[in-house]
Amino acid sequence: MTKTQTNDVLTQWDHDHFFHPSTHLGQFARRELGNRIIQTANGVHITDREGRSSLDAFAGLYCVNVGYGRTEIADAIAAQAHELAYYHSYVGHGTEASITLSRMIAERAPKGMNHVYYGMSGSDANETNIKLVWYYNNVLGRPKKKKIISRWRGYHGSGLVTGSLTGLELFHKKFDLPLEQVVHTEAPYYFRREDRNMNEAEFSADCAAKLEELIEREGADNIAAFIGEPVLGTGGIVPPPEGYWAAIQAVLDKHDILLIADEVVTGFGRLGTMMGSEHYGMKPDLITIAKGLTSAYAPLSGSIVSDKMWAVLEQGTDEFGAIGHGWTYSAHPIGAAAGVANLKLLDSLDLVNNAGAVGGYLNTAMTQALGEHANVGDIRGEGMLCAVELMKDRDNHVFFDAADKIGPRIVSAMLDRGVIARAMPQGDIIGFAPPFSLTREQADEVVGVTKEAVVEVLGG
Repeated sequence: MTKTQTNDVLTQWDHDHFFHPSTHLGQFARRELGNRIIQTANGVHITDREGRSSLDAFAGLYCVNVGYGRTEIADAIAAQAHELAYYHSYVGHGTEASITLSRMIAERAPKGMNHVYYGMSGSDANETNIKLVWYYNNVLGRPKKKKIISRWRGYHGSGLVTGSLTGLELFHKKFDLPLEQVVHTEAPYYFRREDRNMNEAEFSADCAAKLEELIEREGADNIAAFIGEPVLGTGGIVPPPEGYWAAIQAVLDKHDILLIADEVVTGFGRLGTMMGSEHYGMKPDLITIAKGLTSAYAPLSGSIVSDKMWAVLEQGTDEFGAIGHGWTYSAHPIGAAAGVANLKLLDSLDLVNNAGAVGGYLNTAMTQALGEHANVGDIRGEGMLCAVELMKDRDNHVFFDAADKIGPRIVSAMLDRGVIARAMPQGDIIGFAPPFSLTREQADEVVGVTKEAVVEVLGG
């Protein structure tokens, strides 16, 4: 069977049997939406079964941090599978890989965060976090202190609780979400602030004030935790405005509300520092990790638990017995082996520093190339994260109509030129989150293609 024939069969099977996430199912079934079957990848490039190569400027889904084709991780996975493909981690069982990885994570986490619970995705890690927060307050005799405050435009997963935490319309619509235990507050999105006269510090103070107002309405005795990404990810790749996290932390401390730092995107180097929490001076009680933990070479996530919370969890099991939470694949040895190899590569190749240096270059070059374009309202980023936000009239702060699909059209024009970017939801925002191995020359290619695509769709 030839490659073309194989592709014909796979395309048919794909349409007949594969339920793709985040996909317009009707368009896909009617073949109005194409498919792409990826076959190989190396460095920052992927290649499909038709031989078309693309520079992946979004690292899969913010996740292939060390780059594609790292044989060190593949070899570690193979060796672990040959030695021990699986055993559970219940009732004190572990493996060399899972124990070693736990120590490595603790060494890289903020001070006072020394225990890791493992899952398979950021979504299930945040589900774990919420259960731990509820358990914590029950042990402390505070059964009403259960509500979770999230932020509009935040992304924390697509389960029931985590989909509720996510502050994007697509994840709520027709799913009966959000659940009543979740409430939302202002997004730290300075570019889209209502009062255009505010500076960043004033806007941060306003976000903190609105958070305090929400807590007063709901009652501090009913609020258990606040969850936030150090940098908003899927909601627009939005770094926090000046003074934001310090202002939020002060409100949380005042009302005895826990902080969950969702570091699925920022953890392990994407901001040019090991953890986003330390980058912004956050003081989390729980940290969510996933994508950068294995660079997506194997599914693995984690919840890093502070010593403060751990003491209460120990107390709870002394009073109520073994903790009633577990996944079959928690601390899966193959995923753990991938994590160990991945973190070693981050260090040996100095990729965290490269993410900061080349990421900074990418953001500067993008600003120089497109900052004066009449339809470019904002260019922002931090580390190896960058976003370009398009507007119909930037002088009067008028956005395009969603039906114009400006973002998707620009991303499509970029793909035609061999570069993958992401059209972010709820706006015409072009997102970039390349592998940390990106070079300056490759950053120049990304910027050049972006500019060509913007000019093609919107003119010069």
